Amino acid sequence: MSESAPLIEAEPAAASNGADTPSDSDVVVIDELRSTYDRMKAEMAKVIIGQDEVVERLLICILSRGHALLMGVPGLAKTLMVNSLSKVMSLDFNRIQFTPDLMPSDITGTDILQETAEGRREFEFVKGPVFANIILADEINRTPPKTQSALLEAMQEHHVTVSGRIMPLPEPFFVLATQNPIEQEGTYSLPEAQLDRFMFFIEVEYPTLDEERRIARETTGTATREITPQVSGAQIMKYQELVERVPVPDHIYDLAVDIVRATRPDSGDAPDFCQKLVSWGAGPRAVQYLIRGAKARAVLQGSYLVRQEDLEAVAHPVLRHRIITNFQAQAEGMSSTVIVDQLLDQFRDASA
Repeated sequence: MSESAPLIEAEPAAASNGADTPSDSDVVVIDELRSTYDRMKAEMAKVIIGQDEVVERLLICILSRGHALLMGVPGLAKTLMVNSLSKVMSLDFNRIQFTPDLMPSDITGTDILQETAEGRREFEFVKGPVFANIILADEINRTPPKTQSALLEAMQEHHVTVSGRIMPLPEPFFVLATQNPIEQEGTYSLPEAQLDRFMFFIEVEYPTLDEERRIARETTGTATREITPQVSGAQIMKYQELVERVPVPDHIYDLAVDIVRATRPDSGDAPDFCQKLVSWGAGPRAVQYLIRGAKARAVLQGSYLVRQEDLEAVAHPVLRHRIITNFQAQAEGMSSTVIVDQLLDQFRDASA
């Protein structure tokens, strides 16, 4: 265990906050996961310079059985990042380039008439690219809603229905979708129902000056860097089950509910600035994702108990796409990110 990530004493905290104490076997697995996480980051750093926070949030999503939507300009290594993540976890990876002429069957697969060895003709199902562990839905807003919705069932139920038959998808299953914030011509905005299926909305920023200098020096030569797998799909599912068992104090549950209810302008719990600037707030799924994300973040930090800082660390990616601002907010330049900032400041002040 790294000295930079001190562990929290679980028993006293659990006793005083209404959380269960983790079992000895779970403590061992948490230590194992923390060590595995450090190795995974080191492998990812071979090909991805910077973007540490994005990588951490992607891993939080996977450990929480969630999906992520990435927003970033072209050239920020989003595809390389996801491909590298699949390699370090020994998972199958498929990229789907979303275009205006893409059909739902191009994603899920279709029945094709084939001739058998006996000379008969029968329909045979040919699996689409959605049958993989990690799916990159590249520029998802470039395809019409009918095709976008082909992912809804897969994301929620982890299976697809073709010709009345239910086809289970491989586990673990994770969808990463990307959007380009610059080009809006010929795009189709994702409906709120589909946006809500994404656990995280992750903004991919430009690299820092030092990182961009490293990119210039280290990625323009002849040297190639191979990623060594550090974890298997079976281990990922074991870690997902571990995250579900991480103890959460009662006051963290209450805080997650209070934050989400404060985003709803008509709930009676919203502060004045939310009533003034927000049209629609986050739903109950946001509460679930706040808790799950905080659990995953806690174990990645080597903690045996969820803390308030874990909840705050996942608040922005969970809430920013679930808060719909009104015209007044847009006129004042108040984005949903700023509103989440103000909400967190308010709850910090209240708990101080």
